[in-house]
Amino acid sequence: MAEFEPKIIGFLCNWCSYAGADLAGVSRIQYPTNIRIIRVMCSGRVDPVIVLEMLENGADGVTVTGCHPGDCHYVEGNLYEERKIKMLKKLVALTGLERERLRLEWVSAAEGQRFAQIVTEFTEEIKKLGPSPVSGNNPNPKILENLQAAKNAAASFTLRVLVGRERELTEKSNVYEEKIPQEEWDCLFSEVIEAEYIRQKIHLLAKAKPLSVKALAEAVELKPKAVLRQIVDMRRRNMIALDHIEGQTPFYTALEVE
Repeated sequence: MAEFEPKIIGFLCNWCSYAGADLAGVSRIQYPTNIRIIRVMCSGRVDPVIVLEMLENGADGVTVTGCHPGDCHYVEGNLYEERKIKMLKKLVALTGLERERLRLEWVSAAEGQRFAQIVTEFTEEIKKLGPSPVSGNNPNPKILENLQAAKNAAASFTLRVLVGRERELTEKSNVYEEKIPQEEWDCLFSEVIEAEYIRQKIHLLAKAKPLSVKALAEAVELKPKAVLRQIVDMRRRNMIALDHIEGQTPFYTALEVE
């Protein structure tokens, strides 16, 4: 039986990591050929939805490489991507995939050897994890559904705003000389990410057909009380509405979100 050869997507910034990969090539430094490189102007331009789409389409791993902190040609683009990857790892874990399938690294234009080492190490790590459950001819339908919910969550206004404002809220004081401790922020943000993911999953399920709170709770593996709290919030956001009532049981249907 042939050894599993993972399919890895690599997003490389134009100014540093792509040049580092080029240096590895001209220097004849050996590294696995499993990686398929996508060149971007800045690592900060790699949208979370695109990364999730790569995983949804069967990539066994995704790596984003950019300039070292302090060397970004766009000042803080790499730091912005670091915050997005932190959010993405949490979303990926919620889908049922391993967060280790996603990796962020810094590579300068002079670090051809480091680029080769990163690709080699990541390829070996993905080999240990095995093929993605959504790759091949029989992708796992539940994880595919979860990835769609994760994509919708990553695209949501709530998560995009919080990712964009994290540094401002945790590193800079407001007019009252207050700032949120990083540990407290991480805990709060994790809760928001999970709640947004659950809301998006409920929305997908109720889009297929009207469902009761009990049926939704079973599908998302939460207690009915927790699902009902999310439905109340979703109704305020015009994401879901009452479809009909059977006996004393209300059924909810998803609304189109603008």
